[in-house]
Amino acid sequence: MPAIGPYTLPNPVVLAPMAGVTDRPFRQLCRQLGAGLVVGEMVAANPELRHTRKSQLRLDHTGEPEPIAVQIVGGDPQTLAECAQFNVANGAQIIDINMGCPAKKVCNKAAGSALLKDEGLVKEILQAVVGAVDVPVSLKIRTGWSPEHRNGVTIAQLAQDAGIVSLAVHGRTRACGYKNTVEYNTIRDIKRNIDIPVFANGDITSAEKAAEVMQYTGADGVLIGRAAQGRPWIFREVSHFLATGEHLPAADINEIEQILLTHLDALHEFYGDYLGVRIARKHVGWYLQHQHNGGTDLYKKQRQQFNALETATEQRQAIEAFFKEYDSEGQAA
Repeated sequence: MPAIGPYTLPNPVVLAPMAGVTDRPFRQLCRQLGAGLVVGEMVAANPELRHTRKSQLRLDHTGEPEPIAVQIVGGDPQTLAECAQFNVANGAQIIDINMGCPAKKVCNKAAGSALLKDEGLVKEILQAVVGAVDVPVSLKIRTGWSPEHRNGVTIAQLAQDAGIVSLAVHGRTRACGYKNTVEYNTIRDIKRNIDIPVFANGDITSAEKAAEVMQYTGADGVLIGRAAQGRPWIFREVSHFLATGEHLPAADINEIEQILLTHLDALHEFYGDYLGVRIARKHVGWYLQHQHNGGTDLYKKQRQQFNALETATEQRQAIEAFFKEYDSEGQAA
């Protein structure tokens, strides 16, 4: 099994950090459902943002299983080094540096995947962060700045030389965003050129795809992001298939209802009634989209009805009612 510093993972399937998604309730749920490691939402290096409610929630690791991995984002070596130190003092046991986010609001501040344009700055940041903390530091990148400038191998070698202990690579460039087809050739080239563990990321939506990507690239593991939204049990499916070559039985409708209700309750408890109700809407939408066989129009109608609810109690009752409407074939009535 792959290791990140002193931490050997129980399986090679990792929850990718996603801003606005991988909060503490979702991380805990994914660990319970088989993720070998979960990484929190990225934390801005800017210390002025540290005391906002959003940041305070992102910095809350109460009750999380170890190792606690925190992703940081920024563009200044010293500020990132200080951010790493702050997060270690706050309980982080692995620091992950974000050089993979393609969002304009991040890249416009010369952070995330925008950094891939400046290899000298990348080297300075990696050395500064690794030198600032005594916990393992990992790195998340894309394959390059644009399809014409795929410098992922160079960045990976810089990372290894700087003391980065593991590397996650999304198989798209910054310019691609989340569009275009993901390519795994660069990930394969990176794995061939460095000795630290490499995790492949991008469009891994099933157990078979995970196995195929790992075999093709030689990667030590996979990161799963969007495919886990509304389907967090994907982690146990993938890890079981990778270990045995066999499929687990699909989650039945009763278990899915219980997972969703557990997730819903955790969101309400973590965020409080007002914010919890609003954040729950997107998660419930993802769950229902996966379960819905009643057609797009019916799904949209039910999602609109759910999004109009204003209390935790109403949301819970609506979910229970939705699952009661399923017939014996799992088809929405």
